Amino acid sequence: MKKVAILGAGKIGRAVAALLDSTGDYDVTLADGVASVAASASIGLENTLGVEMKLDDNSAMKDVLDGKDAVVSCLPFACNPRVAELALRYGLHYLDLTEDVAVTRRVRELAKNADCAFIPQCGLAPGFITITACHLIKKLDTIDRLKMRVGALPLYPANMLRYNLTWSTDGLINEYGNLCEVIHRGKRQEVLPLEGLETLIVDGTDYEAFNTSGGLGTLCDTLEGKVNSLDYKSIRYPGHQELIRFLMNDLRLNDDRETLKRIFERALPTTFQDVIVIYVSATGEANGRYVEHTYAHSIPHQVIDGRSWTGIQITTAAGITGVLDLLLVDEKLPQKGFIRQEEIDYDLFLKNRFGRYYARTNEILA
Repeated sequence: MKKVAILGAGKIGRAVAALLDSTGDYDVTLADGVASVAASASIGLENTLGVEMKLDDNSAMKDVLDGKDAVVSCLPFACNPRVAELALRYGLHYLDLTEDVAVTRRVRELAKNADCAFIPQCGLAPGFITITACHLIKKLDTIDRLKMRVGALPLYPANMLRYNLTWSTDGLINEYGNLCEVIHRGKRQEVLPLEGLETLIVDGTDYEAFNTSGGLGTLCDTLEGKVNSLDYKSIRYPGHQELIRFLMNDLRLNDDRETLKRIFERALPTTFQDVIVIYVSATGEANGRYVEHTYAHSIPHQVIDGRSWTGIQITTAAGITGVLDLLLVDEKLPQKGFIRQEEIDYDLFLKNRFGRYYARTNEILA
């Protein structure tokens, strides 16, 4: 069995543990800063041990990480540089879910001296959406525009924002408040968040989308000079962007994010009935014609192995467990150094027992 430490037993960490545990191929240590949370999250899992984690205590972390094959960070993004440093110290493969650009840069620096794999940004966006985008552009001789759109939305919105909290509030505010990387006319630029409003239809439902940060991962590094236009936008129900701009810009809460976080967490309930909306479009020339290739899919909350999971739990956990499985069990990924999501093959990912949760009906493979 492969020995894996999962750090963070929140919504995503417990989903990652459950998916790995169900295979019987993984011996999982699920660690959290609160011992009772780790213990609760491991109940009913045969191959998972819940333990307390003290991230700033070297001796305690040695007990958690020593002898493991890999460490999976499901902690807030600010913790990940510390986790990556520990992975390097103990010679473990490292995977995380970060969207933060600065964190990824630090992970890449650490990977230069690593004899194992360092794979950040393994979730949904960046993560699976990056894998999909690279799959679509392979069908083109020249790339004009690559559009990447993702939304984690309530199935039954009942407030003016038409939104519920489905994942990290800090991550959400970073998306709305930080500058966004794009490629425009072949060159990398930074643009303002909450701009670039557009409309789109996925599975018969009308949505809007607008600039948010972090979703491109390392794609600007990879595609600068190779694509005319590249951008990432978050999908929301119509009307959301106008109200968020009022909060972030007009009321200047982008400069007081702790207050904004308190407002969101007091006023916006968490929902377990959500849907993940994914839209990727690649346009360019192929065989002398201007063509477009598109991936569009909606993934709702569902029951897996008798447990109910939200859409964001399924897609995020499937993203990182799929990559981990390709690395440790299938051995289809490089075993050392910094690995970008762009290096992961789309078809191999969908064939994987975890990656298959992203497959559309016509892509389900035996």
